[in-house]
Amino acid sequence: MPDRLKHKTDKKISQGKYYPLGATLQKDGVNFAIYSQHAEDVFLLLFDNAAGGPTDVIKIGHREKNVWHVFVHGLKKGQLYGFKARGEYNPGKGMRFNEHKLLIDPYAKALTGKFINTDNLLFGYDADPLKKDQKKDNRDNIHIVPKSIVIDENFDWQNDSHPDIPFDKLIIYEVHLKGFTAHPSSGVKHPGTYLGFIEKIPYLKSLGVNVVEFLPLQEFYAEDFLVKKGLTNYWGYNTIGFFSPESSYSSKSFPGCQADEFKILVRELHKAGLEVIMDVVYNHTGESDELGPTVCFRGIDNITYYCLKGEKEEPYRSYANYSGCGNSLNLANQAVLEFIMDSLRYWVTVMHVDGFRFDLATILGRKDGLFQKTASFFDAISQDPVLNKVKLIAEPWDIETYQVGNFPPDWAEWNGKFRDTVRIFGRGDNGMIKDLSLRLSGSSDLYRDDGRSPYHSINFITSHDGLTLIDLVSYNNKHNELNFEDSKDGINENYSWNCGVEGETEDANIVSFRKRLIKNYFCYLLFSLGTPMILGGDEFLRSQKGNNNAYCQDNEISWFNWEFISKNKDIFEFCKKAIIFRKKHINLQNKKFMEKLHDNADLIMKWFGNDGYEPLWDNQEARTLCYVLDGIFVICNADNNLQYIKLPCPSGGKKWYRVIDTSLSGNEDFLDAGKEILIDPSGYYLVNPRSTVVIIEKG
Repeated sequence: MPDRLKHKTDKKISQGKYYPLGATLQKDGVNFAIYSQHAEDVFLLLFDNAAGGPTDVIKIGHREKNVWHVFVHGLKKGQLYGFKARGEYNPGKGMRFNEHKLLIDPYAKALTGKFINTDNLLFGYDADPLKKDQKKDNRDNIHIVPKSIVIDENFDWQNDSHPDIPFDKLIIYEVHLKGFTAHPSSGVKHPGTYLGFIEKIPYLKSLGVNVVEFLPLQEFYAEDFLVKKGLTNYWGYNTIGFFSPESSYSSKSFPGCQADEFKILVRELHKAGLEVIMDVVYNHTGESDELGPTVCFRGIDNITYYCLKGEKEEPYRSYANYSGCGNSLNLANQAVLEFIMDSLRYWVTVMHVDGFRFDLATILGRKDGLFQKTASFFDAISQDPVLNKVKLIAEPWDIETYQVGNFPPDWAEWNGKFRDTVRIFGRGDNGMIKDLSLRLSGSSDLYRDDGRSPYHSINFITSHDGLTLIDLVSYNNKHNELNFEDSKDGINENYSWNCGVEGETEDANIVSFRKRLIKNYFCYLLFSLGTPMILGGDEFLRSQKGNNNAYCQDNEISWFNWEFISKNKDIFEFCKKAIIFRKKHINLQNKKFMEKLHDNADLIMKWFGNDGYEPLWDNQEARTLCYVLDGIFVICNADNNLQYIKLPCPSGGKKWYRVIDTSLSGNEDFLDAGKEILIDPSGYYLVNPRSTVVIIEKG
């Protein structure tokens, strides 16, 4: 054993407690506790600065319930620390202890910075050029590993409370925190940061959304293969610090400032009446596969934290890879499940977030390798007095399984079927009206049978993962060349249409036509039953130039160019008005599916074809669908031809008035309240090709 790992400290230490895990600041010092079932020795290292050597090496002498714990007297907030663990190194058995590698605390509340794998020092093995050698790497890496930071959780929340917006009232805005303000055009004082985002809260209020769904904000690892290509992990779906706010989004004013700045952001969003949903990644970690770095879980207790394949595989046991990112966390192990639950509770109780969107959530529900809604993770969530009250949203698929509609009753889901159906119909394909009616009415085929409501369907057309809305109508093919993966990355089934020209164009007719299609899409999204989610920037036509997998593009491809608001003010105003319209008409937020209220009662959401009768659902050539809901009549025409639409009789002697016609230009496409135009003659409406019309009853 190297001399540097010998117990060496002049600080007063005592036994401490095995709970809570992590570093807990108390009035006379800090309690440290870390779980490892299979380690033989665990050492706590203390540092005065992130780049220097340890001032103290403390061999932890107490272990209870597989938790190693020690109390160090006299330590203050801001103390830097890390761990080293000694034990068996035998990759063939899945054992990967390496006492030469400094490890971050799985429960660290903040880190001093990002991991940079200088000279491959983060690897726990001495890699052969053929990637077959798994010999132990005996080089020390203390000087390059970010240090964990002791955080003081005291914070002036100024009587902050959760806005507690009912699910049926939500309008979600999915956004990347850095990208929102990183571009110089944002004009904020702290671009690309938690504090910079606060400066743009008035914009979100003006748009009318009431929930911000952030892409990952937990500390993540930038994959080495990206860094070598001059890229980075921009989206952040590669978490390494599950209690730590991402350090690169902070002002860097002092070590650990990200914890306070995250809280300030949440507090200010809550003051403005906006909820905060975090996109979280508990299906895998940033340590990747068996050839990845050893920076935390792998070095603490590899066979506890990860799902490993086989009993013994030479030269090493590999990892189950349901995520496509190299590994999968072992939720079948009670300690791992408790770790995830502790992390989720922390973000709710200490950081005040309002809910979570779970990346590749089907992995969390695997039991004996298969997805089951009765899995331990779902049971634990449903019984937890903190977590069963927050908003839970699943991405209901992974690389092996697709489970839209199959999650437990208290979960909402990203509805990938809504996305695909609306895209396919919107570009003008045949045979879609029957499926479109299901999607626009809340997807009862997916959510009704298990007691859920339309709002459990998170309706979206675009998200961070794929084309933006302007790119959806500007490209037939993905253009991921700048990812340097030979455009093999990103899905191929985009259901997009370039309207005759691939990419940007100065052709005024095509530009106008693309905007018409985009207005159609906003109508489908915001005037359907379910919870709408808007991809940030779509409201002013943010483009990624056809890149449908911009996960590694931390640059102007992904950043919000705020100059586009004035350039595309017509689309911004249309989206804003559509949000207002949705909020005003409460039946668009219906908690119940549009079924018969009692025997022989009429449906309160009626469907029509062009002739005023029920559509011919099996007509494969029909590309027009109409519906009426509580005095609102919507005509969705994806056909290339003008359509004569017979209007139903308005109720109670009222008359029909036009509110929206996406084929019109200027201020005529969406009329303000009180300025609606009477339909005269009243019995029909001529709908222009590829357009959407909304009319309402008025007395």
